[in-house]
Amino acid sequence: MTNTKTTPWWIWACRIFVGVLFIFSGLVKINDPLGFSYKLEEYFDVLHLTFFTPFSLYIAIILCSLEIILGFGLLIGARSANVAWGLLLLTIFFGFLTFYSAYFKVVQTCGCFGDAIPLTPWQSFSKDMFLLLLVIVLFKNRKKIKPFASKKAGDQLLIGATVIAVGLGVYTYNFLPVIDFLAYKVGANIPDEMKTPPGAKPDEYEQTYTLKNKKTGATKVMNNTEYMSSNIWKDNDWSVVGTPESRLVKKGFSPKIQDLTISDAQGTDYTKELLTNPYLNMVIVAYDLRHTDADALARLNATAINLQNDYHTRTVMLTSNSAQYSEAFSKQHHLAFEIFYADEVPLKTMVRANPGIFLLKNGTIINKWHYHSMPNYDVLVKDYFQQ
Repeated sequence: MTNTKTTPWWIWACRIFVGVLFIFSGLVKINDPLGFSYKLEEYFDVLHLTFFTPFSLYIAIILCSLEIILGFGLLIGARSANVAWGLLLLTIFFGFLTFYSAYFKVVQTCGCFGDAIPLTPWQSFSKDMFLLLLVIVLFKNRKKIKPFASKKAGDQLLIGATVIAVGLGVYTYNFLPVIDFLAYKVGANIPDEMKTPPGAKPDEYEQTYTLKNKKTGATKVMNNTEYMSSNIWKDNDWSVVGTPESRLVKKGFSPKIQDLTISDAQGTDYTKELLTNPYLNMVIVAYDLRHTDADALARLNATAINLQNDYHTRTVMLTSNSAQYSEAFSKQHHLAFEIFYADEVPLKTMVRANPGIFLLKNGTIINKWHYHSMPNYDVLVKDYFQQ
């Protein structure tokens, strides 16, 4: 084992802080790689790099794994030069993304810590700049980062960390996040999550006006308070130019679920009816039928028919596809589900699978599954319908 007593304390402080932060950041994102891939798709779209979109999931798992591997490598001191380069390049990359989001106001949540700790773009950018300073310190002093073990042992530990990180990403993609940070987690009551409690303060906005003097050509910018208190609006020499800009001054209360509306093919709103059903019912979420797993839907179809026959259980499928496409798909696959429609964004948030499955009662999520982990009919009945 290498002697580490000669390493300055401030190198150790940076090393521990950066290493732990990278591991934490990687873990909370790799807990939900599909969610992170959705965020990457937003970046690819605004940066006009849509040719990367088909590979977004793989890129998500690789980036999250790199964070974990580099953070772990820094802590144990393995391959210090390579790790320092990796940390520097990855921090610059994330710094660019968060600056682009904040400055151009294009991706309003960066996904730096997944859904565990939502940050605004400017908060994310500030975090990345502070982190970059620490990483630069480590990079300039990379020769002082001493390993805990031999080079061979360090390499073996890094290989182990790689297997664990990638394996965790593959597992959570195929069997849902280990920890669900989303609003639609097990035990959540969807109608309650859509409500604003009495007395809760809404967001506060400030209107900004650009005014121009018709006689002198002078311009001035005023917020709505100044505009009204100065009585300038009564002065015919001044006129508002362009459209007033709205700026968020103070964040108020926002329900966790704000964008869920469920309708039938004719556009009739069924949100309340479906979310207040007092009986145990099954909800299948297939946000995109063009890329769903048809074999999984066939198995779920058989389960739905049996539940209907034996327990009069209602089964509905939620999708974002057009009614025409969905009805043709249902007919082609002989589906017994009632089909309803919702926006793609809340459907992707409900369950990280296509299809995913809910058991719902009075709007409360009793349990949910990826189609890979859905219990068979006998287990489902024993655990939920014979109680």
